[in-house]
Amino acid sequence: MNGGHLPAAASDDLKSPLLPVVHHDEPFGQKTVGQHLRTIFTPKNCYIALGPLLCAVVCLCVRLGGEDTTTAKNMLGVLVWMFAWWLTEAVPMPITSMSPLFLFPLFGITTADDVASSYMDDVISLVLGSFILALAVEHYNIHRRLALNITLVFCVEPLNAPLLLLGICATTAFVSMWMHNVAATVMMMPVATGILQRLPASPSSSSEMVPPAVGKFCRAVVLGVIYSAVVGGMSTLTGTGVNLILVGMWKSYFPEADPISFSQWFFFGFPLALCLFVVLWGILCVLYCPKGTGKVLSPYLHKSHLRSELEMLGPMSFAEKMVLSVFGGLVVLWMTRNITDDIPGWGCIFNGRAGDGTVSVMMATLLFIIPNGIKKGEKLMDWGKCKKLPWNIVLLLGAGFAIAEGVRSSGLAQVLSKGLVFLETAPYWAIAPTVCLIAATITEFTSNNATTTLLIPLLIEIAKNMQIHPLLLMVPGAIGAQFAYLLPTGTPSNVVGFTTGHIEIKDMIKTGLPLKIAGTAFLSVLMPTLGTYVFGSKGGV
Repeated sequence: MNGGHLPAAASDDLKSPLLPVVHHDEPFGQKTVGQHLRTIFTPKNCYIALGPLLCAVVCLCVRLGGEDTTTAKNMLGVLVWMFAWWLTEAVPMPITSMSPLFLFPLFGITTADDVASSYMDDVISLVLGSFILALAVEHYNIHRRLALNITLVFCVEPLNAPLLLLGICATTAFVSMWMHNVAATVMMMPVATGILQRLPASPSSSSEMVPPAVGKFCRAVVLGVIYSAVVGGMSTLTGTGVNLILVGMWKSYFPEADPISFSQWFFFGFPLALCLFVVLWGILCVLYCPKGTGKVLSPYLHKSHLRSELEMLGPMSFAEKMVLSVFGGLVVLWMTRNITDDIPGWGCIFNGRAGDGTVSVMMATLLFIIPNGIKKGEKLMDWGKCKKLPWNIVLLLGAGFAIAEGVRSSGLAQVLSKGLVFLETAPYWAIAPTVCLIAATITEFTSNNATTTLLIPLLIEIAKNMQIHPLLLMVPGAIGAQFAYLLPTGTPSNVVGFTTGHIEIKDMIKTGLPLKIAGTAFLSVLMPTLGTYVFGSKGGV
């Protein structure tokens, strides 16, 4: 309507197409029937058809025990459809994540309003607020300043390679505690590889004879970053989507029970992550930091190099200090909303109406109000800086919550539980490690979020049949789904590390297998001891 008054830049944007224009040089009519068929029957198109085909088979052929199980059967068919698309990636995962919005109403599982409400609740608010804060940290380069300062502390003279490796890994784990582990890996990998760039190149690209210790240390640093991000993410709710899926499903299945708070999870997740971190560092030191590594690296890595990079960043600006203040305030509010039964947190002032997502969005909103001190009228954040928000993770979380509600409301959970009666007599000490190992195996071949979404409803029914608290199985299943340590495709973090060229699959297996075994052992011991105390899971719900 007012196109004539638009600035030149905006006008150019309007003239440019939203999608790239495809020019067909070859007329369609020149293609043979065989060529058209080969274009239609591609592997990807077959995978697309596989989802609805499997759904039809389930809905028409599968017989579930009991009366009036039509809705439960439809839910099972939709589950098979969605997981076929997730596993094959026939369509992009975010699009598959939105499919409950039309599949659930069409199959009579739930109403459109009910399924849509699963895509925006307190857990989703927690994710959005924390991601906006993470983007602010990244925008003002705070993560790089933090990494350089911590690495400077551990870069002693004479150089101690295991201590320097500890500094890099600890920094990554700490950053991953407060933002998604994939984002932490993406932010920390350039910092780590920037340190490695000071080391001599491989023999293929340099005439200089490179000591084997240099290549080993490079592998240790890259492996340390990708695994530390995963381990650090376990310790808080915001560190990984799996923890948030677990919390959301707990809230969906047991609305009368107390929700899992940020501080509650931290008191269990942090000791577990600390144990795993020590094991990870020990494995890396044994395999990749032989005696004398520090002496070999000392000519290339010096404190003066790190100081010069830190000086290039300049003194902390007003904007950086404000972002850190907001971030610190958010962490304090998260940790003090619910403290103990005897010492209630600030949440009691609002009679439990305020959640972790409430303060997450509130503190993120402050970033759009506080000026950045750089240019008049500019705030710390604007919506343009939020274009990198990971909506794929938000949609995947929403799909997980929708599936949990659909499995419960359709009656599928009760139907599945009838086939698990034999587990009533199984001992917990045998079930918990098995659950963790099953989740840890599946997650190597599909996303950890999808693995968690598939397993948690089944684990709830198994726990009911065993007559134990559901969290005693839900937590091992969810954390086990994060043990994707063996293959580059296990998680996006692994892909980030693998693309640096410093590591191979055999390095991941050599480091990841003992780490996976240690994680299963720690979890099997901590869940029935510390977990019982923290989550109050001595009895039933």
